[in-house]
Amino acid sequence: MRVDPSGDRFGLVFVLLVSTFVLGAVVTDPRGQAAVLVACLMALLLVLRVTTAGRATWSLLPAAFGLASLGVAVTALAAPGEVTAAALALWIAVVVAATILVILRRVLSHPAVTMQTVFGGLSAYLLIGFLFTALYSALARLGTGDFFAAGQPVDSSTLQYFSFVTMTTTGYGDFTPAGNGPRSLAVLEALLGQIFLVTLVARLVAMFGQRRPGQRHPPAAGSGADVPAAEG
Repeated sequence: MRVDPSGDRFGLVFVLLVSTFVLGAVVTDPRGQAAVLVACLMALLLVLRVTTAGRATWSLLPAAFGLASLGVAVTALAAPGEVTAAALALWIAVVVAATILVILRRVLSHPAVTMQTVFGGLSAYLLIGFLFTALYSALARLGTGDFFAAGQPVDSSTLQYFSFVTMTTTGYGDFTPAGNGPRSLAVLEALLGQIFLVTLVARLVAMFGQRRPGQRHPPAAGSGADVPAAEG
């Protein structure tokens, strides 16, 4: 089997995120949110494993995120309520945002566009949906009015559905945000989702199998490149 020279495993991250989406669609109680946090944290740790390799100053990041996530999840489960659930949602947003940034940093550093590069772009795109799901959840729990215009009940699976439908600009119209906060977030998600899809993801797919402009082919082993010529 051919191994990607970057060492990234974005294909595994993508499968994990798809599984997380399925989990979030069927589990609506706080335990479901905790499971989504665990899955997103695993995705972050998978990326950090390569990014922090050989970097002593960054090596503490996985442990820091892991301990903080454990503390937030245990608190939310031990003391269920609107405030702790909102805190859990906000921490999920932090973890997801950090994962997006780390993935983009890795993807943009690849000298050639491989299948792992494409999976990295797709993973970041899915994470945008999870990011806004968490923000919607926090806003719905901390807000004083109804989140949806028709007063439909709000749970994590409904918010995930609304987030991904908004990000893809499908526009079914069965859920409409109410108030300036939810409406502004929905518009921002639609803009980010479309800009990300038609720029980065489309560009990566178009350049699949090619080297990026300005990147030179590394010298082949034994070719004698970069070896000074013998004198005399």
